[in-house]
Amino acid sequence: MNCSELDADLDLALTDTHLDDFDLNADRLREECGVFGIYGHPEAAAVTALGLHALQHRGQEAAGIVAYDGHRFNSERRMGMVGDTFSKASTIQRLPGDRAIGHVRYSTTGETILRNVQPLFAELDSGGFAVAHNGNLTNALTIRRDLIRAGAIYQSTSDTEVILHLVARSRKHQIVERFIEALRQIEGAYAFVALSNKKLIGARDPLGIRPLVLGQLDGHYILASETCALDIIGATFVRDIANGEIVVISDEGVQSIKPFPHQPERPCIFEYIYFARPDSVVQGRSVYNIRKQMGAQLAHENPIEADVVVPVPDSGVPAAIGYARASGISFELGIIRNHYVGRTFIQPTQSIRELGVRMKHSANRAVVEGKRIILLDDSIVRGTTSVKIVQMMRDAGAREVHFRISSPPITHPDYYGIDTPVREKLLAATHTLEEMRELIGADSLAFLSVDGIYKAMGVGARNPLRPQFTDHCFTGDYPTSLTDLKGADIKTQLSLLAETG
Repeated sequence: MNCSELDADLDLALTDTHLDDFDLNADRLREECGVFGIYGHPEAAAVTALGLHALQHRGQEAAGIVAYDGHRFNSERRMGMVGDTFSKASTIQRLPGDRAIGHVRYSTTGETILRNVQPLFAELDSGGFAVAHNGNLTNALTIRRDLIRAGAIYQSTSDTEVILHLVARSRKHQIVERFIEALRQIEGAYAFVALSNKKLIGARDPLGIRPLVLGQLDGHYILASETCALDIIGATFVRDIANGEIVVISDEGVQSIKPFPHQPERPCIFEYIYFARPDSVVQGRSVYNIRKQMGAQLAHENPIEADVVVPVPDSGVPAAIGYARASGISFELGIIRNHYVGRTFIQPTQSIRELGVRMKHSANRAVVEGKRIILLDDSIVRGTTSVKIVQMMRDAGAREVHFRISSPPITHPDYYGIDTPVREKLLAATHTLEEMRELIGADSLAFLSVDGIYKAMGVGARNPLRPQFTDHCFTGDYPTSLTDLKGADIKTQLSLLAETG
């Protein structure tokens, strides 16, 4: 789903003073959402809530569950973390039924309102229909305008609502046929879970940009964004949903439909770099092991003499382990993260605000002082937090600070479900390597090469004619049409409406 609404104050929100810049995780790419669904389980809502807990890293802004009890659909959608709402027995009791779908939404720079929280629900002539979406539809704005001109009334600013309208307008008789007809009209990246009176439906875009897996718990089928959601409930992994595949789960079992012309899959490379949980397996690859391989490849490409390798927690840890092993340099926790601090309150002055970084991350002086350190992170976006991390190491007495990034420079914005700044706000798009190094304040700076990340993935060099992964943030090679962008003055995530509160 496109969770980043156009905001009139977007540029202001991206300045250093408006960022939660005392949180080292603030200057990060953000995944849009996570989805989960289960069919036939007597405690479907409770299992869905547990699955969403495991997917919390994919969205911390809001969560929702829709369940069906054979007679009516029941919905709970709330702002905040999954545990804020769905750990309460009273909430789960309001979601009876043996089938349910759920959704977590990530934190955006724009206004957030409850009507955008998924799953979205509509009453159709054939019965109720709920849908949850991870990804971004790159022609949703165009379709939306056409539908509104034809008399459609929208209730949210989410691109996911486009699907509800397209399904409702279809003249097909079966809900699955109507859903397929709707999918034929959209472009972009998506992983859908949908719930009708009789079926749980999953769908993955023709290129497989966004992930979706099939699992099983005590004979009951599950759909989820990642395998870690299966692990938390003791379910078994069955298989990945193929690119362009639709799965229909009902009392008759699982039906696979492939309505689109076959294309080679191109999963998002950032699932492996940053978004997926390290304990997940994506397309048969251990995310943890892949990140270690990225670090090892980085060490081969960009060696440097140093005393310790220090990860930027938490996402930089596996790559730092790989770098340390490949280089023979000691791995140390030179930055300690406090896991028990919530969102920092807004302090009254800039000087006090900047002290807040120590509430969440602090330098381990015993490791850093007097040492030549290699700081290992997964990416640089705007560079604002990189400046602070390097300075933190300097303040702790580091003799040299060498910054190493286990992915290539991010030079292009994303339109498929990752919240990226406009290109002018991407540090690597506007600065040379030396300019970035000087701005960040490091003694040296190096990135993993594009071919290097492909080698770490185990596929050899990148095939420029048919790339094995969706990697446009590094290459500018967008794998689908960007209909909403053509001829439009849209420089951010392809969004729909601004929220004014």
